[in-house]
Order: sequence, then structure tokens, then C-alpha cells
Amino acid sequence: MAAEREWLEKDYYKILGVAKDAAAKEITKTYRKLARELHPDANPDDPSAEERYKEVSSAYAVLSDEAKRKEYDEVRRLGPMAGGFGGGMPGGGGVRFDTSNLGDLGDLFGSVFNRGRTRGGATHATPGADIEADLHLSFLDSVQGLTTKVHLTGQATCQTCSGSGAAPGTSPVTCNACHGRGAVDDDQGFFSFSRPCPQCGGRGQIIESPCGNCGGVGLEHRAREIKVRIPAGVNDGQRIRLRGKGEPGRYGGPRGDLYVRVHVAKHKIFGRKKNNVTVTVPITFAEAALGGPITVPTVDGDTVTLKIPAGTPSGKTFRVKGRGVTPSGKPAGSLLVTVAGVVPTDLSDEQRAAVEQLAANDVDPRTALVGEAGS
Repeated sequence: MAAEREWLEKDYYKILGVAKDAAAKEITKTYRKLARELHPDANPDDPSAEERYKEVSSAYAVLSDEAKRKEYDEVRRLGPMAGGFGGGMPGGGGVRFDTSNLGDLGDLFGSVFNRGRTRGGATHATPGADIEADLHLSFLDSVQGLTTKVHLTGQATCQTCSGSGAAPGTSPVTCNACHGRGAVDDDQGFFSFSRPCPQCGGRGQIIESPCGNCGGVGLEHRAREIKVRIPAGVNDGQRIRLRGKGEPGRYGGPRGDLYVRVHVAKHKIFGRKKNNVTVTVPITFAEAALGGPITVPTVDGDTVTLKIPAGTPSGKTFRVKGRGVTPSGKPAGSLLVTVAGVVPTDLSDEQRAAVEQLAANDVDPRTALVGEAGS
């Protein structure tokens, strides 16, 4: 089917599920979501998914190109007129129009419906599929950032032929049917529609000696490593996008993107609240009662000295500014230190006597509580 004739019959906006005035970013986002869901590798036992994948890819190939999208919209707008271009008349004459007197409209018909004559290549460059990978990090690596690798297995450029599809030492040759255009003309009276060349399948080239590794496709299923730079302060569940690191496209299409989903392990003593790091530090009864300096560990591997005041209750939290998470280009968070009083369980006779003497002089802290309960 000629590409322009398909434009008349298929609503690409409906195929992608977007509005006719959808922005380019929305079209790309929607396409990539559908491509991931419908990709043949994700649906090996569902032939209908592969057909839908091809349909979605064809729609995106047009709507993602600003010039093609404009022409497509014009063809759809002139649908009732365009619908008769291939229709028969008594005697087989077909419908003809003299565009010389149509002004700008004549230019439109000349550019759109003679597109096969004036432009080369009906090949649909299909973008590569986006892929996802999981990366597990320690808590400290997520806070400090690092450069690491993710291991993938899937479609990749054939290493034997470098993606050309031709056996080593050979090259694809220009198709003699379409002379490298990838399309042939289907003349219907005055107008001409273009359609993919049946001899080369729209590629514009013939592979006379296919690569023995990929069978002429230019792609192979193999494992590969991708270097990933994880920024400082990455969150658990966050996705990092690596442009052009997904599956390779076909027929010159761009590569898809790689989305790395980060999983952060819990730490034994540190926690996180936004860009603040939390830590609970035990203190003795004497430190709580008398106050004084305590040593606190940090995520940087060193320690800070925190001076707590006399009479500090268990559960009180202190803030050490600038010693939390430091995301790239943003202010550093704080280290939130919560103190927890430790009650001794094995007292010597001397210690017990000291505590008993202290208790004898204590004021009952629950007197007011009991009084308020009866009011």
C-alpha cells in the first residue's frame, strides 16, 4: 500500500491514542510506552502484538517528523477530495485535476501527492525500543554517588557485520528496482503515490551475501555492559534515563533509551528523610543529666562532635547542618541526631547505692499528671 494512500485510510493519532493537537513530547512519550508493551521480545507468543507494534511504529514515524506530520494532516483534511484520486471512471479514466489554477492548493497537491517522485526513500526508520534495568546500591553509594555498570541481555548491533547485515568483506548494493530510493511510484492518472519497493522491502539496498551471524538483519541477541554514572543523592525507586543506550533502531532509526531503576539497601545505623540523614546515638544517664560532648558518625566516613546540654531527655533530636545528602547542584541536607538514653542493667553495689541516694532526693515527676487526671 502506498504511504500516502495509507494516510487517507489510517488515523495515526487514534493508533497512538493521542489528540490531534498533541505536543511532540507527548507523542514520543506515548509511543515509547506502547513500544515497550508491544515489542516482540516482550510478547513472543502473541503475533497480534507484533502487528500492533509495526502499526504503532509506522504512526510514530510520520507523527514524529514535523514535515511529514504537516503533510499527513493536510491529506486527512482533504480526505473527501483525495478519496477519489484512485477511483475509477467509466472507461478507466480516473479522476483528474488541473492544479495549475489552484494557487497554493496546487502547490499542496504537487508536494503531497507527487511525494514519491520528488523525495527519496519510503523506508520507515523505526526507533529502537526503550529498555529498563535494575541496579542495586548500598545506602552509602546512593548518598555519595558512583560510576558503575549495568549488565543487559537483548537486541544489540551485530558485532560481526557492524549492523550492515552484509557478510564481512561485502557490502549492501543499491537496489536496481528503486535505484536506492526504497520506494517505487504507483501512477494513478495525474497523481503518483509512492509505495515501498517490493524488491528491497523499502530499504533501498539489497544484501547479496547476508551476515552469517545475524542473517542480514544487522542485530543480534547478546549480553552487553553499559557504564552508568549515578549522581549523589539518588533515591530508592528513582529512574535514571540514559539517552541512546536502549535497543538499536532499524533502517537508520535512532536507538531507544535505557531507564535504570535504582534500589537502595537499608543501612544498619543511617536512615534518610529527603536530603537529611538520620542516626540514633545512645547516651549514658550521666551524659543526659550532666551534658557534654558526644561523638557522632557521619555518612562521609568521619565523625562530628556534638555538645548536648545538661538535662537532655531521651528521644531529643539535634541538627548538624551540611552533613546530610548533597545532591548535585543543590544545598546539602543535615545530619539529624536523635539521642537515646541507655539504662544500665548490671549495677555494682557502689553504683546501686549512688542511684538509691539520688532517688531519695528525687521529686516525683508524676505528681502533676495524677492531679490533672482527676480534674
